[in-house]
Parts: sequence; C-alpha cells; structure tokens
Amino acid sequence: MLHSWDLSTGVDGPGTRFVTFLSGCPLRCLYCHNPDTWRLRDGRRASADEIVREAAKYGQFIHTSGGGATISGGEPLLQPVFSGELFHRFKHELGLHTALDTSGYLGARATDALLADVDLVLLDIKSWDPWLYRQVTGRDLAPTLDFARRLADLGKEVWVRFVLVPGLTDPAENVEGIAAFAASLGNVTRVDVLPFHKLGAAKWQALGLEFTLADTPGPTAEQAATARATFTAHGLLVF
Repeated sequence: MLHSWDLSTGVDGPGTRFVTFLSGCPLRCLYCHNPDTWRLRDGRRASADEIVREAAKYGQFIHTSGGGATISGGEPLLQPVFSGELFHRFKHELGLHTALDTSGYLGARATDALLADVDLVLLDIKSWDPWLYRQVTGRDLAPTLDFARRLADLGKEVWVRFVLVPGLTDPAENVEGIAAFAASLGNVTRVDVLPFHKLGAAKWQALGLEFTLADTPGPTAEQAATARATFTAHGLLVF
C-alpha cells in the first residue's frame, strides 16, 4: 500500500533521493506531520514494478548527485516483504544507495536479508525515557533500542533522528540519554536534531483529529543549540 513518492535532497539520506512513502504506521506520534499515512487502507495498491520503473526515470540524476533510494512512511516495516523487494531491486537492478527510514518499533520484522540490501538506516528515537516515549508515541521504547543494538551488531550505518519539542522531549536528561546510547553503539555516523514544527497541523484538522501540540512553540535557536551540544559532547556528528 503506497502513500506517495517524491524526490528530496539532503533530508532522507545523502544526495538526491527517490523516496517511497508507504502507508501504515503503528505509532501515533503527537507531532506527526503525516497522519494521513497512519492507516494502510488510506494508501493505494502499487506494485514493485511500478515503483522501480518510476525510480529508474531519475537514475542518472540520482547517481550524479551521490544519492539513492529511501523507503519511508508511515512505517516501512509494517510491510516488510514489499519493502524488502523494493530494497533488493533498488540496489541490484538500479545500483542505488538504499536507506530505511524507521522508528525501529517493528525492527523485529526486518529480516537479515532485508537489512543486507539496506546501506543506511535513518532511526528515529523519539525519547529515552520509556514513560515519555509512550506519551509521545503510544508505544513502548524497548523494541527501538533492541533494533538499534541489532544494527550495531551488524555494523549497519545509522543516522539517528530526534525531534526536539519544547516542554515534551527537551528535558536535559532525556536528550543526554539518547546521546549516550547513540554514542555507545559505534555505528552512528550522524545525528539530526529536528526542531518541532506544526506544518502538518492542517492534516490533523482535515482528518478530524485533535492536534494537542497546537499551542506548543518550536524550539528557540538556543534550545536547539543546547540539544545539539549534548550530542556533540559525546563525539557524535550533529546537524
């Protein structure tokens, strides 16, 4: 079940990327900017042939930019067989660098064969505190940490992503916990501290959902700098 596809630069992995957004996600993040991807049935049926043909149209441009193909969502690992086929064909038919954008919550569904065709994992760690993680996502933190450790054991390159939300995910001990964990893994080559924004608020409204962070401001430059400094202090490359 496909939500959409797009071309992006510098957001979903290195270079210009062909990004496939799959429908369906088990998390309900309070700050989600794509709640229209939550339900499988809201996507449309698509074949791997169709998506690979579309990506191939941009192959030369993507190669020239040092880019590749990213599967995002929603949550790609809600459709692991489909994601695995796409990764295999992106990598072996089109010769593209591949990236998996995931919360890690369904990491146990990623087979070793799937991960063998993934060059980079963009791992969203929403919180370090388990109680806060459940407040943010409605789910448990442990599966994400287990998946992160598995990726480290496999030597798979990881970029950690963390959304900084004032008054929610920004406590110093929460940021410190993620930073220390990421640094301990040995395979995290980059951390993206993503400032909270409300660009998806209109989608919540259109779907008849309450956006509870409507009155929450984005982080100040100082707050973002403080969070980034915490990761830097652990020897991590931060953006």
